[in-house]
Amino acid sequence: MITNQVLLLLMLSILWPSTALPFTPGNIGNLFGMPDSDGRVLQRSKRGWMWNQFFLLEEYAGNDHQYVGKLHSNMDRGAGNVKYVLTGEGAGSLFLIDEKSGDIHATKRLDREEKAMYTLVAKVLDRNTNTELEPDTEFNIKIHDINDNEPKFAKEIYFASVPEMSEVGTSVVTVTADDADDQTYGNSAKLVYSILQGQPYFSVDSENGTIKTALPGMDREVKENYQVVIQAKDMAGQMGGLSGTTTVSITLSDVNDSPPRFANHSFRVTAVESTEIGGAIGRIKADDPDVGRNAEMEYSIVGGHDIFDIITDQTTQEGVIIIKNALDYESKRDYEFRVEVRNTYLDARFIHGLQFKDYATVKVTVEDVDEPPVFTRNPYIIEVHEDTAAGSFVGVVSARDPDADNKPVKYSIDRHTDLERLFNIDSVNGTITTLKALDREMSKWHNISVVATEINNPRQTTRVPVFIKVLDVNDNAPEFAMSYDTFVCENVKAAQLIQTISAVDTDEPLVGHKFVFSISATNPNFTIVDREDNTANILTRRGGFSRREMSMYFLPVVISDNDYPIQSSTSTLIVRVCACDSRGNMQTCNPEVLPFSDGLTTGALVAILLCVIILLMIVVLFAALRRQRKKEPLIISKEDVRDNVVSYNDEGGGEEDTQAFDIGTLRNPEVMDANKLRRDIIPEMLFPFRRTSPIKDNTDVRYFINGRLQENDLDPTAPPYDSLATYAYEGSGSLAESLSSLESAATEGDHDYDYLSNWGTPFKKLAEMYIAKSPDRQT
Repeated sequence: MITNQVLLLLMLSILWPSTALPFTPGNIGNLFGMPDSDGRVLQRSKRGWMWNQFFLLEEYAGNDHQYVGKLHSNMDRGAGNVKYVLTGEGAGSLFLIDEKSGDIHATKRLDREEKAMYTLVAKVLDRNTNTELEPDTEFNIKIHDINDNEPKFAKEIYFASVPEMSEVGTSVVTVTADDADDQTYGNSAKLVYSILQGQPYFSVDSENGTIKTALPGMDREVKENYQVVIQAKDMAGQMGGLSGTTTVSITLSDVNDSPPRFANHSFRVTAVESTEIGGAIGRIKADDPDVGRNAEMEYSIVGGHDIFDIITDQTTQEGVIIIKNALDYESKRDYEFRVEVRNTYLDARFIHGLQFKDYATVKVTVEDVDEPPVFTRNPYIIEVHEDTAAGSFVGVVSARDPDADNKPVKYSIDRHTDLERLFNIDSVNGTITTLKALDREMSKWHNISVVATEINNPRQTTRVPVFIKVLDVNDNAPEFAMSYDTFVCENVKAAQLIQTISAVDTDEPLVGHKFVFSISATNPNFTIVDREDNTANILTRRGGFSRREMSMYFLPVVISDNDYPIQSSTSTLIVRVCACDSRGNMQTCNPEVLPFSDGLTTGALVAILLCVIILLMIVVLFAALRRQRKKEPLIISKEDVRDNVVSYNDEGGGEEDTQAFDIGTLRNPEVMDANKLRRDIIPEMLFPFRRTSPIKDNTDVRYFINGRLQENDLDPTAPPYDSLATYAYEGSGSLAESLSSLESAATEGDHDYDYLSNWGTPFKKLAEMYIAKSPDRQT
């Protein structure tokens, strides 16, 4: 639809095609004195007109450059001597000007949302001199908005919650969309909100996008989650406007509008009588459709109960029935009580007309089990005197089978608690007796365990501690409380205190200890004074003690107690005689040394001196004997079987005579006779002559010698002195090998001598001798 304003623009462009006014809807009224878009009325001046801005529609879709407007100066007379120049934002790139006509075109599609206005500067120059004909003029090109952007929400999905049972119109959440179009021009950015999904539960405010509840009494227990779709549409919601949508996930939050209820109002529980106190025997549960703290429940027994109690499991919201006192099948087998359940937290809005608690009946049946024996007391405390003889009565323990059958019980003592085997118990009647005499001073208490076992079922046992207290009997005599170091000065006077003594007694009489101290009345040196407080003072009876006469006195002290029977002992107090100064301070207690002429001291010294002299003589004699020790010969026995080097001057008996000489000499003719050492005498040469081996680095010879040396070192029959051993060894390096008959085989038949006939005339006689002896030939 073409508006009147647009038609007027077309008519002006036809009537005045050369006008300098930019033909835009925003300044058409200026030609006729009409108010412009800002409400101002502009009159034409004598120079033509004044411009301050051009208007241009965004998102131009034409193929040619979009015409913006025309600049014209009064200095331009149409002679072509005026030049128009454009500078500023986008000049030369986005906006081009015809320097002759002043026409301005836009070269690209412009987006108002990227930039809404451009500021440029128009210059009028002389084409020939390039001087300014008029001052620079600044103007704006404002991009007119079109509705090319749809509304957009900040999130694709929103999350919100509202309490269940909320009143109609309760605000849930506000969602708003943004439109990038110009909000000051037209309705391109004027948004209207509507709800596409979520009715009739929720509604939305069309202006601000606030979602509200539209249905009363929405119950979370019926439906908890709702998906609401909100639409925002521009152009004030008119036809042709652009729109955007978002989803709002609404959750109904819980309120305590549902009371707890038992699904069954009667529960039956079975419990064995051996269940320990505090043990659970069963669970009951009520249902509450609420969640969180609104579903928290508390269980209790109506009126309480002596045997049972119920507690709440906070995790499962169950009522746990526990034992408060021991069950006894023989006493009572069935119980019944009521349990109440109620919510911990209440909502004042919903308590009217509803009772937020419920009741159920619980019946408990006790089952019988084979119980272990039960003692009449636990523990037992028994007293016995320490002078009780072995086999004496100590006490009695008693146990019975609590079951209805009342099976017989036998008794025993856990020997781990009576390692010394001091006690015994009658297995039938539980009488405890002593096996040994008891001593309170060794142990005041004896703690043993008595075990009661069912005869028909040995697995059913019960143990009880028995504490046996050993009562005291006065069977120990008192004695010194400590070891005393007592001395008396030589210059002491009579009746002077030298020591205060005390006593101890391991017995414990009921009235306390009372000790009496005494010494012999005929003692001429010391006397004793009882202080009546279990201590006594030792006093001197005379003065003038002398270390020469007596350096130490032994004073017997008799100590008696007052218990029955009276016990006494004699303890000896050692009193040393010491030299003291004038103040009575001890200086020395060593006895005085007597002169040599008065006793055995001189004789003892002479005896010690003689012993020393005799020892010195023995040492000297032993040293002399070592120096004159007889030298042993090299050859201990003539039966030495090792090879000896012996030189003979007589002629041998032939090649086969090996008994009279060493065969090693024949194999080593270069050995000098003078250098051979005899083995029956001690050699006089300290450093015998050694012949250098003609063959150096002969490995075979070195291995051979090392091997023989090791054999001699390990020979247990070898004499304990160094000896010379000579061996014959030809080596293994000869190409002709050994020609000696001495190392030939044991029998001649092992060799084939036919090769001797091939050696010619010099070996003919030798060939005849050996070939004739060959076994093959004889055959």
